[in-house]
Amino acid sequence: MDPDSAGSAGQSSRLTGTVVAQLSSALYRVRLDEGQQIVAHIADRIDRNFVRVLVGDRVRVELSSADLWRGRIVEKL
Repeated sequence: MDPDSAGSAGQSSRLTGTVVAQLSSALYRVRLDEGQQIVAHIADRIDRNFVRVLVGDRVRVELSSADLWRGRIVEKL
């Protein structure tokens, strides 16, 4: 098995946006720079470092190709 092909099954795209609301169950509503609103959760590596995400923060979101309305916050800008 090729190690490069392991992550190619679910290609993802990274976009920037602004957190507009904090929802229940550690979810956030993020408005992307393109104007689309998505629901995102915090990636494990950010959560382990105790990074707080607040309303109004600029974030980088990774979207899955399977569901373009849900994402993962991978970086606080």
